[in-house]
Amino acid sequence: MLESKRRATIFLLLAFVLAAIAGYLVYDKVRTLNAELGGMTKIYVAAGSIPSRTLITEGQIKTMEIPNRYVLDSYITDKKKLINMVTVVPLEEDDIITGNMLKPATELREANHRLVAMYRSDKVQFDQVVTTNDRVDIIISKEENGEKKTELFMKDVPVAWAQGKGKDFVGVALEVPLDDAPKLINIQNYADHIRVLKANVGKEETQIESQPTETEQQQTQGQEIQAGTEPNGTEQQWNENPAQQENP
Repeated sequence: MLESKRRATIFLLLAFVLAAIAGYLVYDKVRTLNAELGGMTKIYVAAGSIPSRTLITEGQIKTMEIPNRYVLDSYITDKKKLINMVTVVPLEEDDIITGNMLKPATELREANHRLVAMYRSDKVQFDQVVTTNDRVDIIISKEENGEKKTELFMKDVPVAWAQGKGKDFVGVALEVPLDDAPKLINIQNYADHIRVLKANVGKEETQIESQPTETEQQQTQGQEIQAGTEPNGTEQQWNENPAQQENP
């Protein structure tokens, strides 16, 4: 009886030692692999189904850790890059979100408006770098009935978004009424040359131009006095009775 207990105890000790050795070997192997992979990085994935062309909200995304070795430049690792963005393809749960799936969300000012992209090319020239919410004038050069002419095509067109900044600027999306969208696309296809001019004008500048100058005010007052009126526009009350004009 005692011999049986002794053998059972020895087997249990051997099993415990072997399990400990196996656990250490597995841990050491995992640590070695992690060292080779270079640690872990959190990336953003879909927390559920995300329809295309819908604004991404915080509840629709979550983080997932993957080895640094497998992290691509297109993976989203900063949540700020998802602000005011929409996906161009539908996503399912745990789908990795990449930069080429995202586009800036644009809110049109009117439901009947459309966005028409216009990019720099040999035909299209931007005189200045344009940014989002700017306004532009579009001037076209074309030939009609053998006569070449240049004319203003559209004025004060809002810029919904601009792509690129500084030297990297490549073009814009213009917000136009639905009826004007085919016209704008038509001139992009068939006009000889298109110039896009930045057209921002501040309200204060417009108000200053509309106010009369000091010289104009003086001239107006002089004309009113000669006409027998006060500067404020009220007629002077002249006494028609000469007797009442004499001093007492």
